[in-house]
Amino acid sequence: MINAQYSIFNVQIRILAVLFVMCFSCKQANSQSIPKWKVTDLEEYIAKSDTPTVVNFWATYCGPCIKEIPYFQEVVKQYEKKGVKLLLVSLDFKESFPDKISSFADKRKLTSPIVWLDETNADYFCPKVDSKWSGVMPATLFINNKKGYRSFFEEEMSKDKFETEIKKILN
Repeated sequence: MINAQYSIFNVQIRILAVLFVMCFSCKQANSQSIPKWKVTDLEEYIAKSDTPTVVNFWATYCGPCIKEIPYFQEVVKQYEKKGVKLLLVSLDFKESFPDKISSFADKRKLTSPIVWLDETNADYFCPKVDSKWSGVMPATLFINNKKGYRSFFEEEMSKDKFETEIKKILN
């Protein structure tokens, strides 16, 4: 009798373990992997970009950033057949990487690639992105290396202004 109870208990524990692993795996499958980049990685990405690309600098604590990201994704999706890409560069504090950023992305269903910029000195990395960038967020860089197009905005952008810039990097 004790052997039978032990056997049933053992099976129940194994089932619970399998369910736990399955649930954890499902959560991980939905989570976006967020790589850690240095400014040199970002510079290389920008220099080697061979399609019209938007690079948006944001943080989970930046209200205007949070407001504009959904329509950035929406507009870019409309132009993805023309090769337009969106890269979201998180400027969050080190404590937020990767869990808080990943949780933020999951909660808001962000589908664009996200990287975390592992830099703390804005005086160092901002001018490497654009010489006029003071470090204010949100900030957005539009590039089309094939056409020699580059435009930088240090402000919250309206959906209309964003779409106008998308059209410019395509023409």
